[in-house]
This record gives sequence, structure tokens and C-alpha cells, in this order.
Amino acid sequence: MNGLIDVVLPVFLVIGFGYAAAWRGLMPESAVEGVMRFAQNFAVPVLLFRSIAKMDLGVNYDPGLMISFYAGAFAAFALGLLGAKYIFHRPGPDCVAIGFCCLFSNSLLLGVPITQRAYGTEALAGNFAIISIHSPLLYTFGITLMEGVRSHGTGATLGRVALNALSGILRTPLVIGILLGFVVNLSGLSLHASIWAATDMIATAALPSALFGLGGVLVRYRPEGDMKAIAMVSGLSLLLHPAMAYGLGRYVFALETPALRSAVLTAAMAPGVNAYIFANIYGTARRVAASSVLIATAGSILTIWFWLAVLP
Repeated sequence: MNGLIDVVLPVFLVIGFGYAAAWRGLMPESAVEGVMRFAQNFAVPVLLFRSIAKMDLGVNYDPGLMISFYAGAFAAFALGLLGAKYIFHRPGPDCVAIGFCCLFSNSLLLGVPITQRAYGTEALAGNFAIISIHSPLLYTFGITLMEGVRSHGTGATLGRVALNALSGILRTPLVIGILLGFVVNLSGLSLHASIWAATDMIATAALPSALFGLGGVLVRYRPEGDMKAIAMVSGLSLLLHPAMAYGLGRYVFALETPALRSAVLTAAMAPGVNAYIFANIYGTARRVAASSVLIATAGSILTIWFWLAVLP
């Protein structure tokens, strides 16, 4: 019970505060949009930039950590896509969007604050290692597959599909922040103390504003229709993914405790708002994506509590 109260509940109270403010009209939709735009386009990219720029790349990029997390993510994607196609008989673009919901964990807005509250700031190295390739890898995969499905039968070349995917990735603020962090880290560039001080100020605002804005965004999502598909997405995201990360991390790769915690807790997060954004960009499976974000985020309160009890 202490784990729920001390670690999980504060994070969801901030989300609930944002939800209540938007639900009661204290934060109009335009204001919520502004908070989320600040968080996602500015504050969170700055947080990622700072984290990657100061990360010890040689120590934190453990292949076992990455495989433990991403094997579960892609397994969930494959089962979600196949379930959408063969159980629910959805068209190709819908199948990709539903699979993407199973693939894209809320690794940043929920995974980082949960891990930080549970184990301290020093325990976040594994989280940021996962996050540093999370958006670039998964967006590249999802966009490329979606462009391939959509262009099937149109005569579009593989090069054109790849170019469309790459241009979409490189315009993403999160990816820009990550890439700039790698530039500073790998080049050894020394930035003035005033720049780091300003970076710290913005980065400090990233998670609270993002969690508050996430709560406001969730007001728009109504759990309606497609409940079997939504249940499948929630189950694959909250049950299969962390179970695979735990099994691989503990019994196959024998990860050290901090890395195991980062892999499993990040995998245990619900689909992020980016899962809905992806579906919305292509106008496919938006109701499934939106409702899955809402329902799985609520359900993750219990699954996160479970993994906090199981993890060493």
C-alpha cells in the first residue's frame, strides 16, 4: 500500500488535477493545448537534450536492457496487428494504428516520474537510454509501415516511402532534442554555465506540465465502442510487455537491479498520447486509440503497483 501512496498516487493526482480542471471548464481546450504544446514541443525536448548530453553512453547502453524492453514492445505490436486483422477484421491502416498503440508505451510522461519517485533520480539512467531511441525507432517503424500499407497498389517506390517516413521523424521536437543531446555528448562541446542553468529551469517544468496537460487531454477521450479491441490493446500493453521485459531482463540477460527496474517499469506504462496522435495523423482507428489511452492509463495504477511489489 505504501508503494501506491508514495510513488504512484502523486503522479496520478497531478494527472487528475489536470483532468478535473479541464472537465470543469477551468482550463479551456485551447489552454490545455497550450500546456501540452509547451511540454511536448519545448520542455520535454529540453529535458531529453539535457539527459542525453550528460549521459555516460558507454555505461548506460546495455544491449540486454534494450532487448528486454523492445522485444516485448514489438511482440505486443505484432499480436495487436494480427488481432486487429484476423479477430476484428479491420482494414490494413487500422491494423497498423492499433498495433502502434500496443507498441508505444508512455515511457516519458509516466515512466520517468514513476521510476524517479520509486527509486530516485539516479535510477533514471536506464529510462533515458530507452527513451533516447524510443520515439525515433518506433515512429520510424510505425510511419514506414503505415506508408507502405497506404501506398500498396499505388505504385509508390520504396525510396519514396522511406523519404516520407524520414521527413516525418526529423521534424519531431522530441527527436530533435535527442539528436542535439547526442551532438553535445559525442562532440565534447562545452556549454556555458548560464546555458545549463536555463536548460535546468525549463527541464524542471517538463514533467509537471506534461502530466497536468495529459490529464486535460484525456477529458476528450470517451471509452465508447470497440471495447474488445480496446481490451486487447490494454492487455498487451499492461500485461504482456512488462512480463516479457521482466522475464528477459531477469532470467536471460541477468540485468543489474537498476536496469531491470527501468526496463520493466517503462514497459508497464500505458499507451502514450502519441499513440492517439499517430492514429489521428492518418485518420485510422482513432476511437480505439483514444479510448485505449484513457482506459489503460487508469488500469496502469494497479499494474504499476504490482510491478513495484515484484521488482527487487
